[in-house]
Amino acid sequence: MSALGRHILVEFFGCSSEKLNDVSTTESGMVNAAEKAGATVINSTFHHFSPYGVSGVVVIQESHLAIHTWPEYQYAAVDLFTCGDSVNPWVSFDFLKEVFGAQNYSALEMRRGSLDQLERIDFDLSSMRAQSEERNNPEKFTRNVWFTDKDDHQAVSLRYTGEVLHKKQSPYQKVSILETTAYGKMLALDNMVMCTEKDEMHYHEMIAHPAILAHKAVKKVLVIGGGDGGTIREVLKHKSVEEVTMVEIDEEVVNACKEFLPSISSQFGHPKLTLKIEDGIQFMANAQPNEYDLIIVDGSDPVGPAEGLFTKEFYKNCYNALNPNGILVAQGESPMFNSKVFVELNHCLANEFGENKVKTLLFYVPTYPTGMWSFQIATKGNVNVSSGLDEELIANFTNQNELNYYNIHIHKAAFALPNFVTKLLAKKEYV
Repeated sequence: MSALGRHILVEFFGCSSEKLNDVSTTESGMVNAAEKAGATVINSTFHHFSPYGVSGVVVIQESHLAIHTWPEYQYAAVDLFTCGDSVNPWVSFDFLKEVFGAQNYSALEMRRGSLDQLERIDFDLSSMRAQSEERNNPEKFTRNVWFTDKDDHQAVSLRYTGEVLHKKQSPYQKVSILETTAYGKMLALDNMVMCTEKDEMHYHEMIAHPAILAHKAVKKVLVIGGGDGGTIREVLKHKSVEEVTMVEIDEEVVNACKEFLPSISSQFGHPKLTLKIEDGIQFMANAQPNEYDLIIVDGSDPVGPAEGLFTKEFYKNCYNALNPNGILVAQGESPMFNSKVFVELNHCLANEFGENKVKTLLFYVPTYPTGMWSFQIATKGNVNVSSGLDEELIANFTNQNELNYYNIHIHKAAFALPNFVTKLLAKKEYV
């Protein structure tokens, strides 16, 4: 041995963009590359940066393997550093080249810590040896893998186990279910957080109960989207509801949630439910007038298959499909994270239903960017969703169903808007 360590700096070109943008593939590839070379893995830490890129490091007993990817350029920069003669970093190099499907590469090996330039000294290791048993590497290495949902200015990150329970590219989007360490299982669509087991009730209770309990006589409900099943689960808790139609464009979301998120998707087999796997936008265009007491638009962010759920034409069709006393509830984005869409949707509904017929409801979901989220509630008739409430009815319903987030106090307070939100909504045009 002529040096303490071997250090290979690698550039991979022409790689699979999908693999470079998948944190689980990248992390498992790097871990396996270390093990293939005979290294002992201590831990791994990896982050995915939405929409593009993964960074991570695998700490091994013999040093480390590190990576950063640029999927949009099909490029990855890799750092392979091993100490001693027992691990050959070129084995890791060969393995990773295959994992990422690299069409080309450059690699430079450097010998680190040349023994010709170093002099070994003796020093007392007794205190270190006394603690060595406590610090032995566990049989299973620690994985520190992070999922990040972000835009150009802010982000939310969740640590997960590194295992992907489900991952499939549907005709519309990438559907993933991961096991997070703090929030249970999580549904992500195109690398955006949709819901987690721990806090999904914040969203699903608030999208259903304020409107239904304010109306007091909802019988026929239409849900557009909501493929995880949480919204219909809450709607079907109301005895007055006689019929629920759910229109979800992506069957893969429904199937994945049935298998891996049963606590959320528990009511897909309910006899009052009719599930239609089709385009909700086209469904609304063909809907009969005066058909529904309540329409819930449970769409994701206004990209991909949900983009058409944020248009004037779509909400005009919703208005026509509501009966004269009907209510519309629409996922309204965050006034802090997506101010433009938040304001534009409010104005769109005000133009269709009337300015005094639209109210904004705020609630909080820890795993959504900024934590603050909204629903826009539009009424076709004279139902007042924010006042004149039957408090005894709401209290009894809350207690009987053991709700986790919604109650009468939350219902009232949700319509109290911070000053900055009121100013946003007062703008004639969003700037």
